[in-house]
Amino acid sequence: MTEKVPIVIVDPEDYKNVLQKLNDIEEKIEFTNSEVYQRYGKKIGRDIGILYGICASLTIIVIYLLIILSPALSNPLLINAIRKMLGLD
Repeated sequence: MTEKVPIVIVDPEDYKNVLQKLNDIEEKIEFTNSEVYQRYGKKIGRDIGILYGICASLTIIVIYLLIILSPALSNPLLINAIRKMLGLD
């Protein structure tokens, strides 16, 4: 006896409807995934922006302090005091 593989006959209209529903579900899943990844991207972008802001502000502060303190650093008494405090003398 030879066994036959069962054959399913489906109405083409029903088949098209099922495929359309599957395509609609797939579109919704893709849209949801894209929204989730977009939120992650916004969070990461915000964090990177905060870090760049901190770096820029610290750079500005250091430059400002160097400009303000540069005349004071040329004073030999101040330099000697700093060396003594740091233990370099």
